[in-house]
Amino acid sequence: MDMKLVLISDTHGQHTRLALPAGDTLIHAGDWSRAGKEIDTIIFLKWFQSQPHRNKIFIAGNHDWFPEKHPAEFKDLLAIHAPDCIYLEDSPVIVDGYSIYGSPGSPFFNNWAFNYYRGSQIRAHWDKIPDGTEILLTHGPVSGILDQVKMVGSPNRGQHVGCQDLKEAVDKRLTRLICHISGHIHEEYGMQEENGVKYFNCSVLNEHYQLANEPHVVDIPDKK
Repeated sequence: MDMKLVLISDTHGQHTRLALPAGDTLIHAGDWSRAGKEIDTIIFLKWFQSQPHRNKIFIAGNHDWFPEKHPAEFKDLLAIHAPDCIYLEDSPVIVDGYSIYGSPGSPFFNNWAFNYYRGSQIRAHWDKIPDGTEILLTHGPVSGILDQVKMVGSPNRGQHVGCQDLKEAVDKRLTRLICHISGHIHEEYGMQEENGVKYFNCSVLNEHYQLANEPHVVDIPDKK
């Protein structure tokens, strides 16, 4: 029997309006809040903890300031409000036999949370990803895949803003990768497959912050 993944990201405080499909593992690829306030974080953690999925895994995003600015306090909130959930911050975990790695990082833009400059600074984070990683979570997409800004009026409209250094890590080193899960660019919600890797942009909100997209549901072989 396959293992069913339910993938979401960029809920920005609207998570309680989601109708989540059933599944084995719920994954949130960051931006649970709009401005990263403590109360928004607490509300999200309680909601995430309450979901019925057997495994619940999440990362932060560029709007989620609280874990970056107050890491000790965030750790305490996790223990209190989401003890059964797995938070990844440049860290790995094995779940149901799968090697999973998560990072909140994305290329620098307006000095938001977990922003790193392209080149050596952000590459240092990708270098931490173990070679054997099978499921990769990053808030931002790789360069050239589900990463084009399309919002009218945006100074970046038409640009592919994903991370080239992350794409190189996937192409050259992460040879066991099955899927890459991200969000960040709301208007690029979707799935694209390249060289045997399935790339998911899981933004449930569109570029106008309206709830518009369904959670992705993905079946992968059960290793148990």
